[in-house]
Amino acid sequence: MAKLAGVSEATVSRVLNNVGPIKEETRERVLQAAAELGYVPNALAQQFARRKSGNIGVILPFVPKVHLFSTYYFSEILSGIGETVRRFGYDLLLIFKEPDGVRDYAKLFRTQKIDACIVLGSQNVPEERAALAELKAGGFPFCLVNQRFDEEQYVTVDADHLTGSMDAVRHLVQQGKRRVAFVNGPAQYSNSSDRLHGYRAALQEAGIAYDDELVFVGNYSRKSGFELAEKMAQQIRSGTIEAVFAANDRMAIGLMQGLREQGLEAGQQYALVGYDDSDGSRIISPRLSTVAVPFYEMGRLAATRLLDAGHKEKAKTGEMEMLPVSFIQRETS
Repeated sequence: MAKLAGVSEATVSRVLNNVGPIKEETRERVLQAAAELGYVPNALAQQFARRKSGNIGVILPFVPKVHLFSTYYFSEILSGIGETVRRFGYDLLLIFKEPDGVRDYAKLFRTQKIDACIVLGSQNVPEERAALAELKAGGFPFCLVNQRFDEEQYVTVDADHLTGSMDAVRHLVQQGKRRVAFVNGPAQYSNSSDRLHGYRAALQEAGIAYDDELVFVGNYSRKSGFELAEKMAQQIRSGTIEAVFAANDRMAIGLMQGLREQGLEAGQQYALVGYDDSDGSRIISPRLSTVAVPFYEMGRLAATRLLDAGHKEKAKTGEMEMLPVSFIQRETS
């Protein structure tokens, strides 16, 4: 092509990659030569030359026997990420991390598998903190979704779970419930901590003493909610528990199903509020009161923070974006 156009190979490269000042006459000669030869740029070769993969990585937890993509939380966030990544001309690369495996996220950049990454299901454990610190030290672009490390300057997109939890418990108290139990998720997630603080703040606001005996812990799965039903059934029958706030809809639905087997119906013998406003909350009977979280928007915003030129400078400062949530009353309360 260079010979046909009468220019150097370096000039051909600059024209095809639109790099540097080129005389219009020279540009036309190179493009004419390319047309005559039927040349089509190889995208993979261009990416390699620019040391770019064209991929945005999404790091996900690997959970055996769990259909991750049917989980409302992950499917909504990934939809938001995927739509935005496509719009910017990138591909999405899903990376599953083993619970006990090595968390060498920086290696994904060093081996040019990804150009930026979004971390879902991040946990406040030493291995995770070390992996994220390495990303930060290396200057690699990444964003956390729905998990905060408040003492670190990480780019983060989160939702206002403290206010959401307060609104859920306030609603139950306004219904005349004084003995409100709480089913939370594992402590290594910042949103579990936020929901616990919101629960406690709403009780304090209503002049109700916090009681450790009314706080239970699951793992955000439907099964963990179901397994708590037997333990909580007697307390509901005796009036020790009048209402339950669950930290996500999956646990709330599991609990509701388990208590039904014990002859207890949500909205009758006890009130129940979940969290997420998942598809399941709308179709289960009775329909579940819940807190709506904008997961799709969180995914969209995380990808935008990494890819949009107008947001990249903000991303360097590690700014956090906090999105609002909203309480939705349905039949269970």
